[in-house]
Amino acid sequence: METGIARRGSPKALESRLHRGTNQSGMRDHNERLVLSLVRQHGSLAKSDIARMTGLSAQTVSVIMRELEEDKLLVRQAPLRGKIGQPSIPMALNPEGAFFIGLKIGRRSAELVLIDFLGNVRAMLQNSYRYPAPRETVEFVTDGIKKMRGELTPAQDKRIAGLGIAMPFELWNWADTAGAPRDIMDEWRHRDIRTDIQAQCDFPVYLQNDATSACGAELVFGQAGAARDFVYFYIGAFAGGGIVLNGRLYSGPKGNAGALGSMPVPGPDGKPAQLIDVASIAMLEKALSAKGIDGSYLWTSPQEWGEIGAELDAWIASASRALAYAIVAASSVIDFEAAVIDGWMPLDVRRRLVEAIRQAIAGIDAEGLKLPFVREGTVGIHARALGGASLPLSERFLIGPNTSGGA
Repeated sequence: METGIARRGSPKALESRLHRGTNQSGMRDHNERLVLSLVRQHGSLAKSDIARMTGLSAQTVSVIMRELEEDKLLVRQAPLRGKIGQPSIPMALNPEGAFFIGLKIGRRSAELVLIDFLGNVRAMLQNSYRYPAPRETVEFVTDGIKKMRGELTPAQDKRIAGLGIAMPFELWNWADTAGAPRDIMDEWRHRDIRTDIQAQCDFPVYLQNDATSACGAELVFGQAGAARDFVYFYIGAFAGGGIVLNGRLYSGPKGNAGALGSMPVPGPDGKPAQLIDVASIAMLEKALSAKGIDGSYLWTSPQEWGEIGAELDAWIASASRALAYAIVAASSVIDFEAAVIDGWMPLDVRRRLVEAIRQAIAGIDAEGLKLPFVREGTVGIHARALGGASLPLSERFLIGPNTSGGA
């Protein structure tokens, strides 16, 4: 267990642990994280349930849960009375136990979200733009954090445990595709956005690829069901994704595992193309612009796009075919149980896209493969921002943390 001058259960000791970095001494004990992970997964558990699941002694579990309760990370539920013996008392996560901030830096918009220990959204801010600029992004984050923290009580503010940034790696490489001035985008090459934001925060800041972060949100906050191995696609301005293996987000030693946007797929003309150049929503906006239609509402109104017509039909057809090939190709490498599709789009569009993918897969020669079940994601349009917030949550409180870019 962690020790220090301050008494472990005191407010001062807890505040120190919440605001410490991610070196080993700053992380919670493995068994504590195991208990918190199980309680998060099951909603609530009694001490006897945890002892049975973990193989830890009843005494050890009792000590861990008492300390987590003293730290206000767990709360007691109503006793469950059986026919024999003392009633069991389930323990659940305390929503007020810790708070996390998530930042999504996208190619057409930025989002800042504050969540509690259960993943409930307490506050959210959004900024739409034609392209991301470093200085304006830092200003948005600075003002947003100040506003969010100003709406918390002093006790809540002390329980902010970290901020996670979800953004495309090597953002500057997509200047032409994003339609952004190359000199502005090139500023990202020379800026360490994590360091810039860390300088303004008294809690650790983490960094992860945006699509991988969205995959992490599906893992931590979504309804993944029994699937412990799945490939995940997030369709935003650009298409990307992530991989979950054995119930854990896998990003690889350099953070590029699951770089599905770069996967070669058949293009509209039948020639090889990258998934990002076919399935991205930027391709739909480009098609609308070619018809003289302003497609900016795709970024400002993701819940409702209205009637688009033939351009949307054509995009779903080409995107679903490319995604179908990507899923089959990924399945030839890893035996995935599921392929999850989510994105910055209305629910009815996501539903149409998933159904079209299933139909397209049926027309691909997949002999020798056991293909995964294709289903919709369960987090939705804010998956990247929530995935950013899940970085400090996972790194500091759960088993099998996301592999981040450091803190």
